[in-house]
Amino acid sequence: MRVMVWSTVLGASFAVPAFLLAAAADAEHGKVLFQACAACHSTRPDALGPDLKDVFGRKSAARDDFRYSNPMLRANLVWDEANLKAYIADPQAKVKGNRMPYGGLTNENDVDDVVAYLKVLK
Repeated sequence: MRVMVWSTVLGASFAVPAFLLAAAADAEHGKVLFQACAACHSTRPDALGPDLKDVFGRKSAARDDFRYSNPMLRANLVWDEANLKAYIADPQAKVKGNRMPYGGLTNENDVDDVVAYLKVLK
């Protein structure tokens, strides 16, 4: 009986790391997906959206060089993983009335990959 308990415990402990590795986000794939975002989110002074370099951990509507919508100014978010995922998946649901003309990403893995890329975008 003791052998059966130990084999069950050991078997379960090996399954968790394999699952976590399979769920890891892919920043390189996120970089490819971000190319669609880069049409508006660039370093150009006439860009339609704010530059997203160093966005991870930044407060929403915090760049001095961009004119944000009133809803984004009122949102008072910190762009952490959860807020970025929610906004990328459905910008209007996360910040109702924002000006970003984008419907969101529907594939959860793609959202994770874009967030992984934004974390390293410097």
